[in-house]
Parts: sequence; structure tokens; C-alpha cells
Amino acid sequence: MNTIKALNWRYATKAMSGAVVSQEKIDAILNATLLCPTSSGLQPFEIILISNKALKEKIAPIAHNQSVITESSHLMVFAAWDAYTTERVNEHFTYMNKQRNMPDSTTDDYRKMLLDLFSKQTTEEHFEHAARQSYIGLVFALFTAALEAIDSTPMEGFDSKKLDDLLELNKKGLKSTCILALGFRAAEKDWLVNLEKIRIPMADFVTVLD
Repeated sequence: MNTIKALNWRYATKAMSGAVVSQEKIDAILNATLLCPTSSGLQPFEIILISNKALKEKIAPIAHNQSVITESSHLMVFAAWDAYTTERVNEHFTYMNKQRNMPDSTTDDYRKMLLDLFSKQTTEEHFEHAARQSYIGLVFALFTAALEAIDSTPMEGFDSKKLDDLLELNKKGLKSTCILALGFRAAEKDWLVNLEKIRIPMADFVTVLD
């Protein structure tokens, strides 16, 4: 599908069929998410990809028993860094320089500037910033799913603490921010599927300063 057609086609699916999305399409969505831009290129979030039925059933009550949790083919849990540690920042720049065949000292000034900035912030501020980066990834995943004709439902309606505990995210220094269900719409059960997509007029949305 072309871009606008795909975006008009997609909606927050309320019922899914349980049919399995091909690995090829899942890989396309994951690769697009991996390629999303993040502040200073730090990529301060990870994806937990879940297709296991039993695990999805454990997640359902944590997410207000939304049916798409168990009806989905896959769940993408976006999990942001709980803090910008010196180790994490250094590891990122070391990896980047190695991949670019540059001396590790190449980015010393910028690295030190970032570490100094983060040292003046609380871990809560760190997480809030990292969480915002994860939402950039969510947008790329949503958009790519639409282009691949895969239905999706983004969700914030869940108990993040309980989900973190279930997935043991604390062991990786992560906290969940959002869930994206991927699958195929069950049109006969979905009250939203045939309703017109509503957006405000472009004139009310965009202010042009020329």
C-alpha cells in the first residue's frame, strides 16, 4: 500500500483473529523499529517480542483483559532504560566507533558532554527521556505494520510494575512503556472496523508561518 492509503486503512484494532503473522513481516516491523531515530543515537530501549500463548494469557489480566492481548499473533513490549548509566553510554559509543572503524577517542568530547548532562539529572528524568525515545520506535512499528497490511493495537492500559515483574525487566535495567499487539482484524467482532476514521481538519491541525 502507499503511505496515505496504509494510514487510512490502519486503526486501533479492537478484535483480532488469532492468525499468525509471517516471520518476514514481523522482521520488517522489527527492523523498522531498530532503525528509528533516538536522541544522540543511544537507542535507550529494547523490544520484548512475545508469541507464547501461555505468556500472553498471563499478561491479559495485567492489561485489563483486553482481548487483543490473547488474540494477537505477537506482542511487542517496549521497555526503556531505567537510567543513563556511564556504562551504557560508554558501551554505545565504543560499539559505534568500532563499527565505523574509528578510534574510540573520536567521540570523547561528545561522550563526556552527555555524561556530564546525565549526571545532573535524576534517574526519574533519565527514564522519562528514554521512555519518550521508545515511543518514536512505537510510531515506526505502527507505520510499518500498516504498510505490511498487519493490524495493530498500541496500549498503555496496563500495570507496568506487574508487567515488569512478570518479564523480569528489572534484571536488565528496563521498565515497560507500551505494548503493541500485532495480528489480523476479526471484522465480525470488531465494533470499530467499519466506522469512519475521524481526524480534525488540516486547517485546524497545521499553522503555517511563511
